[in-house]
Amino acid sequence: MSTAAPQELVLTRPDDWHVHLRDEAALQSVVAHTAHQFARAIVMPNLRPPITTAAQAAAYRARILAALPEGSDFQPLMTLYLTDNTPVDEIKRAKDAGVVALKLYPAGATTNSDAGVTDIKKTYRTLEAMQREGLLLLVHGEVTDPAIDVFDREAVFVDQVMTPLRADMPELKVVFEHITTKEAAQYVAGADAYTAATLTPQHLLYNRNAIFTGGLRPHYYCLPVLKREEHRLALLQAATSGSNKFFLGTDSAPHASVMKENSVCGAGCFTALSALELYAEAFELAGALDKLEAFAAFNGPDFYGLPRNQGRVTLRRESWTLPDSVPFGEARLKPLRGGESIGWKFIP
Repeated sequence: MSTAAPQELVLTRPDDWHVHLRDEAALQSVVAHTAHQFARAIVMPNLRPPITTAAQAAAYRARILAALPEGSDFQPLMTLYLTDNTPVDEIKRAKDAGVVALKLYPAGATTNSDAGVTDIKKTYRTLEAMQREGLLLLVHGEVTDPAIDVFDREAVFVDQVMTPLRADMPELKVVFEHITTKEAAQYVAGADAYTAATLTPQHLLYNRNAIFTGGLRPHYYCLPVLKREEHRLALLQAATSGSNKFFLGTDSAPHASVMKENSVCGAGCFTALSALELYAEAFELAGALDKLEAFAAFNGPDFYGLPRNQGRVTLRRESWTLPDSVPFGEARLKPLRGGESIGWKFIP
């Protein structure tokens, strides 16, 4: 006898363990969307200039809090941008300031990564300090060698960077962010308790055909780029497996529509407007709605050593249409699936 599909899901309030909030007018435009669905979020530091010191992180956090809607209890969790020259003594200052992690961007890998790491060995003294202080390393896992095909850069990163890093820094907690390949999923699943990964809604729902269906669709373009269907299926299996190594991280990355719909478009999908609904769609496709709560609300705080949230949210089976665009400073911002319908609706 078949079981009726649930009409509502009541979940512990989730967190977003990877989000881009930008700054100034852009920050004012987007932060409320993340705060509407999530209690906390790991805020990426790749501003211009990047957030490289504890003092800069504290100032950025203050700007985020000031931009929140009145009455919001959202907590931004701050990170620093790791460079070849991040001072060892900055790690203690970061810890004391409440910074929870540093972000490794291989130089040239993605948006605003030009100040990133050129050789991870140059950061080892800093990573050792992070290991002592209990700060996490968040990794954009792609090599940047132009000889390596863009679709292979994550798998090569596993072999060339992640494997030796884990051997050299066995007690450094590492989050392999926005993984996109079966190689990365298999690596994390087989790794020890100090290694975890985040998964985005777009990489669970779409393969690389989405970028090209009916013409070039720039709002599906992000980095790491969408991969083949075999990789999407491996990611979905990992997310819905019940493993505590995988958790929610949207990588919601706002770019003005004029910058996405351009001859050289920005890399990023803006999903903050409907993040939890998109994850529910993916988990339902896999027949695993019962696994969504742990993925969205338990595994992340457990890995970071933070308490789980106490509040509850509801997802209702209800069709609604995403706005085609929303304000973004003086420009407009098109969400992923903008103007299209979604079958779940978030109820705070």
